[in-house]
Amino acid sequence: MDYQKILNTIQEDISYHTAIGKVASYIPELAKIDRKKFGMHLYCRDSSNYSCGESQEKFSIQSISKVFTLTMAMQILGEALWERVDVEPSGDPFNSLTQLEYENGIPRNPFINAGALVIADILVSNLKNPKQDLLDFVRKLTGNNDIHYDLNIAKSEKSTGYRNYGLVNYMKALGNVKNDVEPILDFYFHQCSLSMSCEELAKAFMIFANGGKLLETGEKIISAKRVKRINALMQTCGFYDEAGEFSFEVGLPGKVVSEVE
Repeated sequence: MDYQKILNTIQEDISYHTAIGKVASYIPELAKIDRKKFGMHLYCRDSSNYSCGESQEKFSIQSISKVFTLTMAMQILGEALWERVDVEPSGDPFNSLTQLEYENGIPRNPFINAGALVIADILVSNLKNPKQDLLDFVRKLTGNNDIHYDLNIAKSEKSTGYRNYGLVNYMKALGNVKNDVEPILDFYFHQCSLSMSCEELAKAFMIFANGGKLLETGEKIISAKRVKRINALMQTCGFYDEAGEFSFEVGLPGKVVSEVE
């Protein structure tokens, strides 16, 4: 199959359409991004690569980072993780406070903000330097040490992250958050600011298509059983937009189609 031709056709087809979406203005730094940015990268199990558009341009990956932190938390806690976060679709807005009250502070899944914040709490509890450990993990998945946090994005998220503060405080009041609020949110805002290209993301996610192993070396990062669980969660829970509608994120240089922070 001619994958490069397929990507080129997609790029050509969308070039005829007017960009009608909008970037995430509730995070000031993201509001500066050109909404016309577009890039795609396909990384195959035979190590071949195909790309189009601005696939090499780095952008803050936002909620895509939740898959990486979930993977790290599963390595630490295993099945005990599911005592603190559920595995069901939400149906409510990604940052809903109401649902937590009904479910005694247990988030519906690890991809809504409340769930990702519980995951952040777990990593803060178990890692000496969680921000560096996350960087090291993603760098290992990509084979690239030139991956960093976008500190301007992290600062911008912190300046407007009032609802995330509310989520953590509420879950702490209900007993599902163990650490102080500040280190949890500092880690969370930084994880969302991870700056990666489409190519780097494609390579980082290869372990979820390759049974938990790095494609280039065969090193086992996570068990095949846990890969199946994560893949199932991505397929059934996905990520939710501000209206609570089901949507998956697609990485583009400078933005994410479903801005869910």
